[in-house]
Amino acid sequence: MIKFVGSFETVKSLPRTQFAEYAFIGRSNVGKSSLINAVVGTPIARTSNTPGRTQSINMFNLDDRVMIVDLPGYGYARVSRADAMRWLQRLEEYLLTRRQLKRLFILIDSRIGVRDSDLDLMDFCDANAISYQIVYTKKDKKVREANQLEIKHTDHGAMVPEILETSAEKKSGLEPIRAIIGIK
Repeated sequence: MIKFVGSFETVKSLPRTQFAEYAFIGRSNVGKSSLINAVVGTPIARTSNTPGRTQSINMFNLDDRVMIVDLPGYGYARVSRADAMRWLQRLEEYLLTRRQLKRLFILIDSRIGVRDSDLDLMDFCDANAISYQIVYTKKDKKVREANQLEIKHTDHGAMVPEILETSAEKKSGLEPIRAIIGIK
């Protein structure tokens, strides 16, 4: 059973639990909420056609043993520079202080490929030994950009070697994520 725990504006306001946390993050409009809903098998994360809709840290409790964390997107949302900097500081604080974070799933739109903002996040995680895994989304859609940068785990010390490919719409590529989180 999945329960919405809450939307949190600050890291200090997050519940203190010992549950393992699995967080999802990506550029705005990457399909993060859709992928979370597909992985858990029910619409828990709010989806929108408007980039940057997720602005808080949203947490979901799975069977009183795991927390799914929906982090705000980055890179496109139409927000003030001050808001963008506040989001970045909150993200860094979350990543550096949540000891129960077991895996950060960095979502990348397979049609667009890796952007500088993705690489910046990956470099931050590498420098701070924060385990992350790359998940390509929207694999069912037509590739838009040629000559996309190839990500190699050998270039990123904190990256899990296996890169996952998913489609929330077609419900494909979800089993590896479910296995990591412990969803049957």
